[in-house]
Amino acid sequence: MSSRRAVAIGAGVVAAAALLGVVSYTATKPDTSARVATGDSTVAEVSADPQAGVYPELAKLARRDGADPLAVGRADAPVVMVEYADFKCAFCGKFARDTEPGLIEKYVKNGTLRIEWRNYPIFGEESEAAARAAWAAGQQGRFWEFHSAAYAQGSKEKGFGAGRLDALAREAGVKDLDRFRRDRAGDAAAAAVQKDQEEAYGLGATSTPSFLINGRPIAGAQPEQTFTQAIESAKAAAESAPGAAPESAPKAEKDGKAGTDGKADQ
Repeated sequence: MSSRRAVAIGAGVVAAAALLGVVSYTATKPDTSARVATGDSTVAEVSADPQAGVYPELAKLARRDGADPLAVGRADAPVVMVEYADFKCAFCGKFARDTEPGLIEKYVKNGTLRIEWRNYPIFGEESEAAARAAWAAGQQGRFWEFHSAAYAQGSKEKGFGAGRLDALAREAGVKDLDRFRRDRAGDAAAAAVQKDQEEAYGLGATSTPSFLINGRPIAGAQPEQTFTQAIESAKAAAESAPGAAPESAPKAEKDGKAGTDGKADQ
């Protein structure tokens, strides 16, 4: 790992994150020693111990910025899932279509979960272009709509050339296409994508999608039950932590609270 990448996420995080390449890419993939049956399918088992496989330094990577247009859910949610993904990644698309909507419906809307997106383009120039375009759509409050359009079935096969990115922006409801084009070509988009990349590189993430759920690494488009178990465990740990607010206490209203459609208020 380069010193520049190490500095980007902090020495303490690097020490914990060195385990990601071993822990998340082996312990979370299904195998015969750690599986649970769910009808006709099997999923990677998540320990019932809320703290098993959790690295507090990694939990600190949650930004909890209520003004972040690339996040959905309350800034003060007890559980934060950081997602590192690439728009040209087929498994990222599978997660976006098959799993993420259910997590938003079940956990984001009730204030339990916040999802923070990190652009992690690893498949070349078009990946980079799509990442910058997604960021640019976010500057007009349409990141998640762009995300849905880019991950629609068959979308990545059409590529992410300039004309295609414009088409996706229109589909996402981006109103000012001239600004969208300027933003995606600008230094701010490049810097934002690079920041996310450096964070993922520092974690040792070698493939997409990769996730952190309150500091617990999970690799790949695992079945939904893997994520629900991790979220439930993280929620239980947060609620039992010293100083945790009582269950009945009113939640603080903050920027980034999920709206009725599961998207962050803009």
